[in-house]
Amino acid sequence: MRALIVYAHILALVVWLGGMIFFSFIAAPSIFSALGRDAAGTVVGAIFPKYFMVGYASSLALLGTLWAMWRTNLGAVRGPLLILAACAALSIVSGAVVGAKARDVKTRMYAAAAGPEKEKLRADFHKIHLVSTVLNLVVLLLLAVYVRYLPLVVGPPVIP
Repeated sequence: MRALIVYAHILALVVWLGGMIFFSFIAAPSIFSALGRDAAGTVVGAIFPKYFMVGYASSLALLGTLWAMWRTNLGAVRGPLLILAACAALSIVSGAVVGAKARDVKTRMYAAAAGPEKEKLRADFHKIHLVSTVLNLVVLLLLAVYVRYLPLVVGPPVIP
């Protein structure tokens, strides 16, 4: 049973971190390069809810499997637990709060006629996008730091 829990833990980490790296450094830049800003923004905007769902599900899986492995001694993995909790919280804020605000401003920006209101909305969107980008980068970096804790969290490999 422990092997299955360890497998699920590592799989959740790989899916979340790998997905973030792929989307942030390969998919999104390629989409923007190929389609141009407005069309790419529409495509990436359609991907984001699923992108955040992967983060939510992965964070729950990571926290759940960490608890399952260490429920009798969570203090021994306090650092990794805090990192995963911070990643989960930042992911929720990024998707549910910042992402919702970005979608709202973007919708109003596309509906606005050319002029000062549209430019203000565009500036607001760029500020929100910067916050979203920073949150994404922080989660990515924290997950990369978490990788350092994997030997502690999952224990030495078991060779049958």
